[in-house]
Amino acid sequence: MDLNPFRLCSGLKFLGYFMVVLVLGLIAVSYYAVVFLSLGPHLLHGGFTSLFSILLVALFHVLLVLLAWSYLMVVFRDPGAVPPNWKLLPQQDAADSSSSLELNATAAPQFCNRCQNGKPPRCHHCSVCERCVLKMDHHCIWVVNCVGARNYKFFLLFLLYTFLETMLDTFVLLPGFISFFRQAEHHSSSPGELAITFLAFVLNLAFVLSLLCFVVMHISLLLSNTTSVEVHEKKKGMPWKYDLGWKKNIEQVFGSRKVLWLFPVFSKEDLERVPALQGLDYPTRPDIINV
Repeated sequence: MDLNPFRLCSGLKFLGYFMVVLVLGLIAVSYYAVVFLSLGPHLLHGGFTSLFSILLVALFHVLLVLLAWSYLMVVFRDPGAVPPNWKLLPQQDAADSSSSLELNATAAPQFCNRCQNGKPPRCHHCSVCERCVLKMDHHCIWVVNCVGARNYKFFLLFLLYTFLETMLDTFVLLPGFISFFRQAEHHSSSPGELAITFLAFVLNLAFVLSLLCFVVMHISLLLSNTTSVEVHEKKKGMPWKYDLGWKKNIEQVFGSRKVLWLFPVFSKEDLERVPALQGLDYPTRPDIINV
């Protein structure tokens, strides 16, 4: 009997749906605690306090919209699948690449025995999705999807906006957390409101501290044009052939239209002119031999 232990990884899909519910729950608790319990009572006081509260509420909603937008895009956007019967194409015409960059069409082709298909450069097999993913970074149970070439930008924006939103929530809820025990002793607020404020603060603080590590890590990967999988593949002491300089590296993920960098969308021109966004061809440094 042929047993494949990797099939057990597919069970993580069901855990991912629970994570989606957890994200929605965190948003709901934070929204009620920040908008209704912490900032709402100050909106009608007038003066600087009211104006400051209005600005915080507006910022909270802007970040929430960008967070939700990015989250939905990374959840529902396909990270990139290998076309059926894919084969490595001959070297593209030199006119299609700049004088300082060349497409990685000279790399040795690979084959996935589990998919029974060719593997483009930077492609890896996901044991959870049970398919090969273009420029796979990792499988994220928080989004019930793989993070790859075509949704990595959305994932980075989701990380960024979640970090900023939870940091804002922590800042807003801090005074209520500090006075938590005093209010509980004098019964100045209902036990339910105190519990929600306390819970929201603890959850947001935990997410801020954990997300800080992920944000720093993925910024480092972005600036070096590396994925989480490729960190273990890079040879020590060897220059990374996909590292084109931090500006070009960012464009390989976010596109060349800087005005759209902070939004989870791609321009039509970028999708046509930046091959890396499609996940099949990647520019490499001409001074480094492909290995």
